[in-house]
Amino acid sequence: MEGNITSITEFILLGFPLSSRIQLLLFGIFFLLYTFTLLGNGTILGLICLDPRLHTPMYFFLSHLAVVDMSYACNTVPQMLVNLLSPTTPISFAGCITQTFLFLTFANAECLLLVVMSYDRYVAICHPLRYSAIMSWRLCITLAVTSWTIGVLMALIHLTLLLPLPFCGPQRVDHFFCEIIAVLKLACADTHINEIMVLAGAMSVLVGPFSSIVISYIHILCAILRIQSGEGRQKAFSTCSSHLCVVGLFYGTAIIMYVGPRYGNPKEQKKYLLLFHSLFNPMLNPLIYSLRNKEVKVALKRVLGKETFVKRC
Repeated sequence: MEGNITSITEFILLGFPLSSRIQLLLFGIFFLLYTFTLLGNGTILGLICLDPRLHTPMYFFLSHLAVVDMSYACNTVPQMLVNLLSPTTPISFAGCITQTFLFLTFANAECLLLVVMSYDRYVAICHPLRYSAIMSWRLCITLAVTSWTIGVLMALIHLTLLLPLPFCGPQRVDHFFCEIIAVLKLACADTHINEIMVLAGAMSVLVGPFSSIVISYIHILCAILRIQSGEGRQKAFSTCSSHLCVVGLFYGTAIIMYVGPRYGNPKEQKKYLLLFHSLFNPMLNPLIYSLRNKEVKVALKRVLGKETFVKRC
């Protein structure tokens, strides 16, 4: 029986089953969004590197978030654009597995980085006098390295379980990239353990961290309400509002996809949710932080040489 099984060497990504004219339109739209994602996150990263006033723990973690967002887009969007122009263009087995591994790594790292950023805001609001002592550069680097390391290790667990599986056909992945559940459906073996591990991994990096973020912001809200002046409350809340928007967008879509009801069903709406999660989220993050953050706008104008307009922002 095993002698009749032929291992496949490439996959075809089905992407979005639409007419060629609509696919061409989507190519133009997604290419623009991809460009904006790289430009927006690249600008945030450049500003943080160039402006000494942004060399603080908050912007240190934001720079890592920008790297994750650019990596997200670069991992999935180029192949999706190729498939929109030429739907039958294959992706190699090694390329598909690498794409799966990198997506899981970046997803896990972003989950943990958002938790670290919420802890930074918690210390800044609830323990302002001890902020510099608690959020030392040694701790910041340790938290960032830990987030990336755990992201890689958790992705390696899924990769270790995925590689031994036989893939003998069909070779059509019902997704716009090699998403792990879509790839598992093509395996010629029982993938029950793999699917349990995907759900367990999603629970550990989504539900647990999200709960800790909620607890942090409950303490932050209580601390803000104790501030006497309205101006002080507004300033304190403004430092957290951008992060709250990013957390809501990221965790909202991720929890619906991997922990929500009817988990594992091949629904088109989940495919579009993941498109929002991997393309629109990375594009919106720099817009949220730049439009709602005075320090970023001031730094941008300073770098562009518009010092005379700094006081008007």
